Amino acid sequence: MPLGVRTEDLRKVYTTPPPVARGPGVAVPFRFRRGDRKPKIEIVALDGLSLDVAPGELFGLLGPNGAGKSTIVGVLTTRVRPTAGRAWIGDHDVWSDGVAVKRRIGVVPQRPNLDFSLTAREILLFHGAYFGMPAAERASRATELLDRFRLTDRADQLAVGFSGGMLQRLSIARAMVHDPEVLFLDEPSAGLDPQTRLLLWETVREYHGRGRTIVLTTHNMDEADALCDRVAIVDHGKLIALGPPAELKRSVPGGFVIRLQVQPRPVSLLRQLERMQGVTQARPVEESGIDLYADRGGPLVPEIVNLALLERVAIHDVHISEPSLENLFLHHTGRSLRD
Repeated sequence: MPLGVRTEDLRKVYTTPPPVARGPGVAVPFRFRRGDRKPKIEIVALDGLSLDVAPGELFGLLGPNGAGKSTIVGVLTTRVRPTAGRAWIGDHDVWSDGVAVKRRIGVVPQRPNLDFSLTAREILLFHGAYFGMPAAERASRATELLDRFRLTDRADQLAVGFSGGMLQRLSIARAMVHDPEVLFLDEPSAGLDPQTRLLLWETVREYHGRGRTIVLTTHNMDEADALCDRVAIVDHGKLIALGPPAELKRSVPGGFVIRLQVQPRPVSLLRQLERMQGVTQARPVEESGIDLYADRGGPLVPEIVNLALLERVAIHDVHISEPSLENLFLHHTGRSLRD
């Protein structure tokens, strides 16, 4: 029977400094010189977040980098201790019953953490052994997963020589060896080529079809829209919106967003744009932008240009986007998921 996932008023405040990058791909711990006064650091990653994922649901956490998605997964998988609040996998409290939680979950981290001294097959076999699977069962399961993720021809080669996409596929296969009741996928398609991404989506749908609960974090709107039963949009550790993707998209005023870059930006132009037929809202963004929420896109552009000419306003750029989760995020925060 699948398990649900629940959080209640989760809060996580980091008080240690982040690493400082030095050189390409290298990070070293933050250091203070002797005698320096250490500044008080307080980074709020989660700010009273409550979620309820139904058993057997494919649930998406959508938001930009730094929104708190990976911290949520870290808490739910016992890796990150929250500052306040509680979390459960089924009836098991994540912190007071961590061993039972770990037996029931599979985790694909944002970056592969595989043992590069082992072959692909050995990685899967050892993972199955950690969960007490009999030798014959884990051998059969490893062969099945290597075939599913198209790694059979590299099964007995060291993982150290694998490409990024192959490492990600192997990470997902490893998380699925013991057939967990809840599968956490943290940005699983990041850096994957389109073909591998489609393979991932197919596998996720198949696993979900077996009644498993899946929690997927992503900043890819297409991925959330294509896969998830419901999506929670988060930013700065707070819940912005929650619901099925189609329902969330319908909640955007007008659906279409026409973003203008103008100079100057008089209030009179904003008022005239908002009175246009089909426009539900016109609001200023940043220094010289205007976002129009409307029931259509391109057909409104000639009228917009005419109004700008009458107001002696120069339009430097026009961008039209159709109803999407990106527009929903833009509507609530004034910025793009990619910002």
